[in-house]
Amino acid sequence: MRKTCTIAAMILILVLAIGLLSACGDSNDEEVFQIGILQLVEHPALDAAREGFIAALNEAGIDFEYDLQNAQGDIQVVNTIAQRFIGNDVDLVLAITTPSVQAMHAATEDIPIVGTAITSYERAGVVYSNEAPGGNVTGASDMNPIEEQIKMIVEFMPDIETLGIVYSTNEPNSVYQAEIAREVAEALGLTVIEGTVTTTGDVQQNMLSIAGRVDAIFIPTDNTHADAMVTVGSVSIETGVPVFPGEENMVMGGGVATLSINYFELGKQSGRIAIQILRDGADPATIPIQFATDFNYIINGFMVEELGIVVPARFADYVTMP
Repeated sequence: MRKTCTIAAMILILVLAIGLLSACGDSNDEEVFQIGILQLVEHPALDAAREGFIAALNEAGIDFEYDLQNAQGDIQVVNTIAQRFIGNDVDLVLAITTPSVQAMHAATEDIPIVGTAITSYERAGVVYSNEAPGGNVTGASDMNPIEEQIKMIVEFMPDIETLGIVYSTNEPNSVYQAEIAREVAEALGLTVIEGTVTTTGDVQQNMLSIAGRVDAIFIPTDNTHADAMVTVGSVSIETGVPVFPGEENMVMGGGVATLSINYFELGKQSGRIAIQILRDGADPATIPIQFATDFNYIINGFMVEELGIVVPARFADYVTMP
């Protein structure tokens, strides 16, 4: 009888031990991915792209933790953050804006990097081509419908003769868009005058200089000007020269109108790419760069009233008060 009890007890202990080991094994089946998020600067468009990325992963049921680091526009800090993510051996990095993806690309060839709010990955030098990136970088582009944006300016101002194009020379995405805008504007018979800045501190003086020589101003999606839209709007009202930025949050910050990318949806596009890499084991080298497909008109009702602009009939439903 005593032997039987002893054997039974041993069997019970063995069963419990096996069950415990099995439970431990189950707890490791669901990997928690570590994601670094490198954001150059904080403003609504970039914040929306980040939130869209996070939303896409949550909707897909991905188990992840993220380390959000904002460089506050300082390139040296961008490089420091890149090293932080490498030291922490993250599974993937979301790089928001061109300087962010360039820093991560320069810092590592091993960690998958997904970009968002980046106009041209090719011009940034982080992929071999949009169709076949060929390295550890892929993502979604915020290339604007620039031709449609410039044509929209002409609709708002049918008597326009001279267009100012202002942008930051420190931002390759802005330089690229400005080149395209110049070509489109000149093809429409407009005279183009360019004004460039390197920091937000240059914006007011540059705007005042350009405004005195043009009928309207176009600003591409440019982080430097996005940070200074209050100044841009003030100069616009002071001089009576309307500003047409490349992005809706810039419009609502002091511009007149645009045809804009939806940055939340752009972030979701980047999130779906990250899911392919994290969950499905896809190689960034073979995932083509995606382009935004969701655009919407936005018109700043306050600026329209301040500047006395007559909104063309087909845009009447898009007027919004900030």
